[in-house]
Amino acid sequence: MSIDEEEETKRMKKAKRKEKKKEDKKKHKKRKRDEESLEEVPPVPSSSSSADNKKDHRHAPSSDEKKRHKKKHKKKKHDKDGTIKDVADLELPSKHIKAAPNTDDVKIVGGRIVSFSAQDINVQQQIPQKENSTTLLLFYQYIEPVLDEESFKDLLHHVETMGEAHGITGRMRVAHEGLNCTLTGSYEDVRSWCKSLRDYKDGKYFGETEFKLTDNLPNGQAFPKLHAFKVEEIVNYGLAGVKAPSIHMTGVHLEPKDYHQKMMEEETVIIDVRNHYEAAIGKFQPPPTGAQYIDPMMRKSTEFPIWLDKPETKEMLRGKQVLMYCTGGVRCERASALLRTKMEMEEDTKALGIKGVYQLQGGIDKYFRDFPEGGWWRGKNYVFDKRFAHAPSVIETLEREVKKEEKGIGKVFVEIPSSAKEKLQALGNCEACKKPWDKYRGKRRCPTCGVPSLICKECHDADANGIRKLDRSIRCDLCVKEGITSKQQIREREEKEMEQYEKKLREIYGFELPKKKKRNAHDVENIPKRHKSAPNPDNITRLFIKNLCAKRVDQKELCELFPGITHVEWIMDKKSGNWYGSVFVEMATAEDAALAVGTYHKNKAYGRVLHVAYSPPDPKSIWPPPNSKIF
Repeated sequence: MSIDEEEETKRMKKAKRKEKKKEDKKKHKKRKRDEESLEEVPPVPSSSSSADNKKDHRHAPSSDEKKRHKKKHKKKKHDKDGTIKDVADLELPSKHIKAAPNTDDVKIVGGRIVSFSAQDINVQQQIPQKENSTTLLLFYQYIEPVLDEESFKDLLHHVETMGEAHGITGRMRVAHEGLNCTLTGSYEDVRSWCKSLRDYKDGKYFGETEFKLTDNLPNGQAFPKLHAFKVEEIVNYGLAGVKAPSIHMTGVHLEPKDYHQKMMEEETVIIDVRNHYEAAIGKFQPPPTGAQYIDPMMRKSTEFPIWLDKPETKEMLRGKQVLMYCTGGVRCERASALLRTKMEMEEDTKALGIKGVYQLQGGIDKYFRDFPEGGWWRGKNYVFDKRFAHAPSVIETLEREVKKEEKGIGKVFVEIPSSAKEKLQALGNCEACKKPWDKYRGKRRCPTCGVPSLICKECHDADANGIRKLDRSIRCDLCVKEGITSKQQIREREEKEMEQYEKKLREIYGFELPKKKKRNAHDVENIPKRHKSAPNPDNITRLFIKNLCAKRVDQKELCELFPGITHVEWIMDKKSGNWYGSVFVEMATAEDAALAVGTYHKNKAYGRVLHVAYSPPDPKSIWPPPNSKIF
């Protein structure tokens, strides 16, 4: 190449760089103008959920549009004294988001599917799309008649294989009676996996399944691995086998808007089918003239059949319409079927004159999508994924803005009405200091019953820093109310109530229940009867346990042997994938850990000498690992 040619090439490259700088300047100015216009008028994103999740929903409104918006905004939102009276009048982006299948959903998945984008809700934050590319999938499906062993294994193989092929992570409860799943993945992969399940066995089992998708969640909310758990029930009601009421006996499924109206009717009760610790931070509060709210005060779902059979419960249902709801809808299926079965088969329940049984289709999760300003909901919805808890989208938007103003990093972009302020109040209270609080964080559980502890940040930090320890006297509000001070009290009560309930089942329905497995004499004599604590000066709560009996010990048995376990990591053999008796566990308190080491180290359980030792986590590792929490 000649000198002249080299100089010409240099000039051309320089000219191109100059031109590129000019283009970048123009783009920067345009983006700045768009952002300024966004601050003046909150945008209304497309209601198509997330079909165009690579496109920008925002646009810069014209001056005429701004004037029309301001005029409409002022006329609608204010009364004579200029204050906003109702949260429903707020003009927020999240208010206009509706859950509906978009074009991609219909084309790729088909059937019943609802979806929306978390990015639409968080439009004020303007978070880069690439950092919010996770899609959350929630669904369940009962199968009746239940699958035989061969069909069960085939379904398990299909969901695991397709999950790995599409990079799906999360939890699957797989039983002969169906599936109950909370999964995460990319936008395309989640929909492809749904399609593969929809088409499984030509749609025989999952052709009518309703998939609920939330797109554009932060990538940190994705599960790290896929776990498929083989279980007896997709919701553990203790109603497996002959005790299970037919799924064809469920209540009438009402879509959120119809359920919303039903809550306003007189002579109606609304049963919260969730656990009490979930209801403590959020629940439906119908109007005073509408449905009467009932919390069964349960620690786990196995208590529901017994609660439903109590005389005081039956009196509350006498002559009423019965509404039921839960997080996603799955717990209402067996619960409503159980009530309707009793209405047909049991004389004392027949005599109550119950006027109908209804349940919320899609649960609280779907209600929030249709009522982004909250409707009759108050507080937070406890969830079993990495969101932990969430509120209706409008309320979440207001909460973020209020927090920003409190921290001095901005001003609330809209005037907050009095009705909205009420919905922003925390329903729960810290178990230690009793201040209003609604976030379950950390790993602590109630030392007597094992449910998650509701502890505020200040009390949590004071405990972590050794300033004010959270001892065994700090219990959940249900244990305090019932005077429960030990796990033994709860276990004895549960056994007594279940024995009475099963006796009634034998008398009324005439079937024999399978006999419970009893520990043989060899096992019993080897389980330590005396409990003692080992020194634990560093307050370590993580333990390593090995040489457990792999044939006899499961999660339930492990928790009975070592009271206070909150998380468990099963150590699997890398080659075979089998478990050979070693685990890492997290204990609720340092006292529980000391008791476990002192009682079981070098003692026998099920004929095997156990090794139990303190094992502080590596600071570089994540402990406890995701998906290890015991529910």
